[in-house]
Amino acid sequence: MAQPRKTALDVALRALRSRDRTAAELGARLEQRGVGEAERQQALETLERIGYVDDERFARTRANHLAARGSGDALIRDDLERRGLAAEVVELALGALEPERERAAQIAVRRGRNLKTARYLASRGFGEEALDAVVAAED
Repeated sequence: MAQPRKTALDVALRALRSRDRTAAELGARLEQRGVGEAERQQALETLERIGYVDDERFARTRANHLAARGSGDALIRDDLERRGLAAEVVELALGALEPERERAAQIAVRRGRNLKTARYLASRGFGEEALDAVVAAED
């Protein structure tokens, strides 16, 4: 017996079972599954209307998670943009975080205020201002 064809909404809901996703991520998944543009848009609008898809919520949650794990603004911005979020949504999420300089200072307290920590912070996407604060505190 043939299985019934899955609707765009079924495919999207299945993708949302494991984790929150952006509208762009869901749209790409639906497109990969051969769902037409009109059906994709309708499914995404339905999911947004009922609150299952909310790019602003996703951006805030993801930014907070990455910041808590020691990521700087550049790394967080890159992650959010790669997920297809609009620039204004990304900036709102970054603006809601504790300032990057303060996050860098907290890491420096734990790891020590030295050049090694400054290199670590740079590799985690912290900007020059945050790095300058760590290095200046060492001097």
